[in-house]
Amino acid sequence: MTELPIPDYDQIPLGSLRHHIRSLDEQQLTTLIDHERAHAARVPVLQLLEARLDELRHGAEPAPGDPAATPPTPDTANGSPVSEATAAEGSTPLRHGVAGLTPRRGRP
Repeated sequence: MTELPIPDYDQIPLGSLRHHIRSLDEQQLTTLIDHERAHAARVPVLQLLEARLDELRHGAEPAPGDPAATPPTPDTANGSPVSEATAAEGSTPLRHGVAGLTPRRGRP
């Protein structure tokens, strides 16, 4: 297996990935594109990587990423940040889109 140029690449959110790839050269981006296509094949990620590769091929230079500009990621090491207090209120979906045909809609 080829070593990826970005540690923990598969766990990096799209917003943060934008800053991480600025420092990569064409070969490193090609490695990430090949990995992404072979694994998750996430369209927004592929579009981002391919756009950056195109920039490099048209004269852009790799530059150091800016960690300060990376959006913060929520700490979810202990699971989802969603709790019963923050979850959406449950409801029964409408039957064929007609409120009167769904029994007990919105009632306990």
